[in-house]
Amino acid sequence: MFVDRALITIKAGDGGSGITSFIHYKGKVSGGPDGGDGGKGGDVVFVADKSLNSLIDYYYKTKYVAENGTQGGSKNCFGKAGEDLVLRVPLGTVIRDKETGNVIADMFTEGQRKVVLVGGDGGKGNARFANARRHTPHFSQTGEKTEAHRVVLELKTIADVGLVGFPNVGKSTILSKITRARPKIANYHFTTLSPNLGIAEYYDNQFVVADIPGLIEGASEGAGLGIEFLKHIERTRMLIHVVDISGVEERDPYDDFVKINTELKSYSKTLSKLKQIVVANKCDIYGAEEKLKEFKEKIGRKYRVIPVSAITGEGLDKLKKVIYDTLIKLPPVKPLEYEEFNYTKPDKLDYEIYKEGETFIIEGTLVDVLKRNVVMDDMHSLAYLHKVLRDRGIIKELRKMGATDKSTVIIGGEEFEFVD
Repeated sequence: MFVDRALITIKAGDGGSGITSFIHYKGKVSGGPDGGDGGKGGDVVFVADKSLNSLIDYYYKTKYVAENGTQGGSKNCFGKAGEDLVLRVPLGTVIRDKETGNVIADMFTEGQRKVVLVGGDGGKGNARFANARRHTPHFSQTGEKTEAHRVVLELKTIADVGLVGFPNVGKSTILSKITRARPKIANYHFTTLSPNLGIAEYYDNQFVVADIPGLIEGASEGAGLGIEFLKHIERTRMLIHVVDISGVEERDPYDDFVKINTELKSYSKTLSKLKQIVVANKCDIYGAEEKLKEFKEKIGRKYRVIPVSAITGEGLDKLKKVIYDTLIKLPPVKPLEYEEFNYTKPDKLDYEIYKEGETFIIEGTLVDVLKRNVVMDDMHSLAYLHKVLRDRGIIKELRKMGATDKSTVIIGGEEFEFVD
């Protein structure tokens, strides 16, 4: 099964907590603090891998979590950092934030790496809180918790040449003859259910050809399979428009040609402006020569028409030469131009106070930090909490909002009596 779009949830690893520990050895019952820091959580990293051609792995499994950092140890030992989670995706995969739709990365080149989520910082052990005034801190810091995010993975095939045309005109056969690709070939519509890639060789040169599943009239509005795969020709340098010149299916090749170009233009003006060469296939069938002449008269001189027979191989060598000669004059495929979106930790520690009767609730990024730094059963740690509230003007603001000795203040889920 070919999958070119997936919605997954990713989460970086939480940081390990610092530890509260004191030196104990013979003759020294209670020495100084020696609690070590916790380890950093693992990052979530995406890597572009040219050996992949589908997002099938992300269809069945949709949640990915990096390893957490471990707790610090005594004797000032640091906790182990969590392993990074490496997610491999095909070249051409665009990663977007589900909530905003912003582009996080365009995985365009082989081996490209993008750290999408950074693991949580490890908490500090109690040894880090010792100073000239506080010799024996009985508290340590918890590890930083990380948030889960939903991202959309969308594959946009990267190729030099895109084969387009109505179903059953011979695109897959042409691909199999000019490259080493072996797509499924059968004499019925919609044989090709996913884009097929092949590498064509022309002397010492190579170019990538993508066979796009058959388009039909109304594809840009959702008809047939076309709407699912039109995005796969957005990143091609040129188009090979294949028409069935024989008319064996009682369709007018010129009418088909006009309809496909209308769909391309409706989907994207960029596609309609791509360099396009017309391949008149099935020229070996009786009556095709006369129909080819009529087709050329209708199409005019705007497009170059190459007559071929995919079955016999007639005209395919000339087709490869024309494709190569055209490609060397065209600019290379470029990655998307976008303003990069990153998940960042808040730089500013802010807060908000909500009043519910005689209860005051304090929330915000400042509270998240205090939850990590404050140990509720340690008087030194609680003194630090009170100092932060006072220095940031929160005590003063609570008083203005009507807080009294009978009021309750909730910080990070913990309840306190208001004391000025």
